[in-house]
Amino acid sequence: MTKLKYISFIICAALLFSSCEKDEEIDTQKPTINIDFANAFPKNCEVIYFDEPFSIRAVLSDNVQLGSFSIDIHNNFDHHTHSTEFESCPLDDIKDPVNPYLIIEDFSIPEGLSEYETEVMLTIPSTDGTNLYDEGDYHFHLGVTDQEGWASQIGLHIKILHQ
Repeated sequence: MTKLKYISFIICAALLFSSCEKDEEIDTQKPTINIDFANAFPKNCEVIYFDEPFSIRAVLSDNVQLGSFSIDIHNNFDHHTHSTEFESCPLDDIKDPVNPYLIIEDFSIPEGLSEYETEVMLTIPSTDGTNLYDEGDYHFHLGVTDQEGWASQIGLHIKILHQ
C-alpha cells in the first residue's frame, strides 16, 4: 500500500509541475482602422459615382495579428445612424427605397501580419441588370477582425450618385 501511495504522489507531483509551464499571453486588444492619411478612401461625406471604379484604402493594424476585414455598403434613405458615425453630413430628404444598392463582402488578410493597407478596387454598378439602383445617402462600413476574434469597425456617410 505504501508503494501505491508513493507512486500516486510521484504522478501527482509530475502533473503539478508539468502544468506550471509559462502560460501564453492572451490578446485582449481590438484591432484598429486608420483612414486619417492622404490616400485613404472613402472618407466621411465622400461622393461615389455608379460605374466609376474606386479603391478602398485604409490601414488596419493589431498588436498581435490581423485576421480579416469586411465592407458593407447599404442605404441610409431613412437617416438611421450607427454608433460608429461621429460626423454628420448634409443628407437628402428621407425617401423610401425602391432599388437600393447593397454589398456585404469579406476579405482575408495574409497570415502573420500586424499591419495591412487595403487596396480593394470596387465599381458600384448603376443597375441590377434591369433597373437603376437608387442614388442618394448610403453608409459605408469597414470592419476588421484580429486572429483572436476581436473586432473594430468604422461607419461613414457617403453619397452614391448617377453621372
